[in-house]
Amino acid sequence: MRSIMIPQPRVWDSSPQSGYDPRAKLVIVMCISSLAVFLQNIWLMTVVLSAAFLFSMFFKSKPLRALSKLRRMIWVFLAMVFIQSIFTQGGEPILTIRNVTLISSLGMTRGITIFLRVLIIIISASIMNTSNSRDIVQGLYQWKVPYELAFMVSVSLRFLPLLKEEIEDMITAIQLRGLDFEKVPTGKKIRIYSYLIMPMIASVIGKAQDLAIAVEMRGFRAFPYRTSFRMLRFAPKDYILMITAGVLTVLVFFSNHMGYL
Repeated sequence: MRSIMIPQPRVWDSSPQSGYDPRAKLVIVMCISSLAVFLQNIWLMTVVLSAAFLFSMFFKSKPLRALSKLRRMIWVFLAMVFIQSIFTQGGEPILTIRNVTLISSLGMTRGITIFLRVLIIIISASIMNTSNSRDIVQGLYQWKVPYELAFMVSVSLRFLPLLKEEIEDMITAIQLRGLDFEKVPTGKKIRIYSYLIMPMIASVIGKAQDLAIAVEMRGFRAFPYRTSFRMLRFAPKDYILMITAGVLTVLVFFSNHMGYL
């Protein structure tokens, strides 16, 4: 019987787009996202937001472009402040109508906290856009994450822009029929969007089924183990970044616990 030679995996030092291992970016994103979830202090969250912005600029992920898309969410921020002020007791009243506090200092503080948390998560997530999805999957696989889960992460990242394109196509189709969304009242606009939910979900499910059939036809999970032709390897600069992110995370948690800020 003739023996089969298995080629050795080629070592890939870093991500081809930014020059850093995607696993280092994952560590940074996990540190920043963890701080965004657990912190409640506005000043500490502002520090974390600044650090996330600096990391994002360092990886050249264009965070300003991501933040520019949030300009339409200012009304959501005001709604969060309004809801927090009504349903949260405490703080000094800022706006009161007929003995009903509409905006309080505590509601304002919690609304700002939620808004900062959203900004931190969006900016930290933009860091991963600087890496190829294939490298992210390979990095998760080398971290002993099951390949099925890593593949699901990659597919979910690809379906987000697909969902956005599906919504834009439906809105464009409605506008071509003579409906001007800028002149439509808010109540009717919400009702129109509710009519688009079911066709959009049906279209996305259909594309997901087509993707599943295509993957199965290519022999996905035909064998219990997978081999990789290219492997990721940490460089010294990746270790420096991960250590820096870990030290900053510990310092921020320590400052929050001791109440320095």
